Amino acid sequence: MISIPSIALAALVAIAPPPAPASPTTAAPPTAPPAAPTTVFVQMTTSQGPFILELDQARAPITVENFLEYVRSGHYDGTVFHRVIPTFMIQGGGFDTEKRQKRTGAPIRNEGDNGLSNRRGTIAMARTNDPNSATAQFYINVVDNPALDTQPGRPGYAVFGKVVRGMEVVDRIRVVPTGTSMATTPQGNAPMQNWPTETVEIVKAEILPELPAETPKAPATPAAPPTPSSP
Repeated sequence: MISIPSIALAALVAIAPPPAPASPTTAAPPTAPPAAPTTVFVQMTTSQGPFILELDQARAPITVENFLEYVRSGHYDGTVFHRVIPTFMIQGGGFDTEKRQKRTGAPIRNEGDNGLSNRRGTIAMARTNDPNSATAQFYINVVDNPALDTQPGRPGYAVFGKVVRGMEVVDRIRVVPTGTSMATTPQGNAPMQNWPTETVEIVKAEILPELPAETPKAPATPAAPPTPSSP
């Protein structure tokens, strides 16, 4: 075995190597942003009372974002439900209280093939015969309307949410008296059927951070016992 001279050992002990430079602190990987919620809530306060919508961003992302843009801009505030058919639906979002059609943004792609059906209480986009013509007008189904769903060879009407609170308000709107009224459109004055004779206004549309707790209903007051009749 080869021996190491003692002086060499002494030198190794006496002359310690300089400390290694500190390792740079490795930054923690950035935290992924929280996942976007798949549902969002919008409250519409109308002249008949408020109702709350739950919108399905997962199934109808284009339609929901389009609707929310109109909510954020205040487009729906001061508009009316201008078409009411009690056995079909209530339609709004396009005309103001002076019966003037409002300007809108560009039309969106139809998402009627998203698997959501036009059932009672759902909200969907109104449009012309062009499937990709929806802008701001919407309707709420007051009965099941499966005939409006996508069918083989025929695009449907895009459902993008549902009423989760205040369906009784929708039902009050559905039974208001209606008639034919003259409205102002970009093409000029036009008669509009099924227009409520009493204005049903959307006073305010707003996005809610969450679904508020439901206010418990007060118990019904028991009826007074009948007064016994005289003998």
